[in-house]
Amino acid sequence: MRQKAWIHPAALGRRAGRALGLVLGVVVSYGSIAYGLMPTLWEHYENYPAWKTAPRRTQTREGIPGDVLNAGLVGSRTELVRAMLDAGWHPADPITLHSSLDIARSVLLGRPYPTAPVSNLYLWGRPQDLAFEQPVGSNARQRHHVRWWRANGWSLNGRALWIGAATYDRSVGISHFTGKITHHIGPNVDEERDKMFTDLRNAGQLIQLFQVTGVGPTLDAHNGAGDRYFTDGEVTIGVLARNNQVQTAQPQQLPNPPVVRLKSTLWTWLKTLID
Repeated sequence: MRQKAWIHPAALGRRAGRALGLVLGVVVSYGSIAYGLMPTLWEHYENYPAWKTAPRRTQTREGIPGDVLNAGLVGSRTELVRAMLDAGWHPADPITLHSSLDIARSVLLGRPYPTAPVSNLYLWGRPQDLAFEQPVGSNARQRHHVRWWRANGWSLNGRALWIGAATYDRSVGISHFTGKITHHIGPNVDEERDKMFTDLRNAGQLIQLFQVTGVGPTLDAHNGAGDRYFTDGEVTIGVLARNNQVQTAQPQQLPNPPVVRLKSTLWTWLKTLID
């Protein structure tokens, strides 16, 4: 009968130490790549370098991080309003006692209200300058909507820049953080961003499209009402046609860097697992 080989306790300790060191090395390497190197490689501002200092998220009145900023438009206020109207979006009414009662009746009684007000979110310490929506169904429970802020002091080729947050209201409920009555958003905020730009493109309102880095790839995060969302982390910016002259040709699409295109391909695959 063969005897088991005897291993000195010191040798066992050295082996355990090497194994632990290997595990720690793998963990540190993964963390450095996933949270250090890769996000740095994915950041890109080549088509608008000033965006590197732009905010990434809105805030609620209470200062809680809100919806992600995922859209931008270049043009005057008049051009933006006209473009959104031509694309089939309705301007949201301001929040007043009358409009608050109207939206309550719409939600509770199922009445149409295509210009229902949207709650305020804040950027640079102020609420949105403009908001637009598209109703889904016969009342204000569900709707596509976007908030726009004028980025004072920012421009592109001498034209004003607007920063926006496009999301989908899927239901009405209670905020998980504040207990207030609010709309809850759908998790796929990229889908709302892309839908809005498709509408603007179909209306012939865009001459150019490009992307810059926003919050970065995000699998599982929450907005100011506690609603989960995920995103590829890109901000799409559209340059509006001057004086809203309708374009018959497709807008110029500026390409993303190769590493960002690779990230987007991987994200498309990953999204099928989490959507």
